[in-house]
Amino acid sequence: MQDDKNILRILKESKTALDRGDSSEMRSLSNQTINTASLTQDPDNIAVAVMIYSLSKIIEREDYRGLKGWGTFYKLFTSALDKSIIDIERKDEEKFRKDFEMIRKAINKISGKLRKYVEEVFRQAEINKASRIHEHGLSMEQTANLLGITMYELAEYVGKTGISEVPENKTLSVHERIKLALEFLG
Repeated sequence: MQDDKNILRILKESKTALDRGDSSEMRSLSNQTINTASLTQDPDNIAVAVMIYSLSKIIEREDYRGLKGWGTFYKLFTSALDKSIIDIERKDEEKFRKDFEMIRKAINKISGKLRKYVEEVFRQAEINKASRIHEHGLSMEQTANLLGITMYELAEYVGKTGISEVPENKTLSVHERIKLALEFLG
């Protein structure tokens, strides 16, 4: 785990935002983690970014709360989040990973529409966060591999969002490259 202090801060602030029902703050915290994840390519940072973003999308959907299994799911993921915070404070990375994975496993405890919706939120969160990591300069292949998605899924999403049109992602034309090389050498 790289930058465990940052992960701990993100999780604590996310827990507070979750208790307040502040999905916007949780998305902001997820984005802060993506910056670190892009630089370090650390799977723990990436998992935190995806998880916090997913939870923000889930709690923002108030209609989910009325579906069968919501109470169980909510208790399981808040408990796992609390345990994950304690694990980091104790510097127990292995237990952190296990407890953090329990949030994902909470999906298996629900059924019906809620399960389908939550699974889709997590999948879309992985693709969304992959696009943000790619936006920070990692290749599509590296990014897809880090998040366990296909390059096709990532390319499709990036194409829809216009991330490839961000100035940092544009390359120079052949003419501009030659001119730059001549200036550099000359």
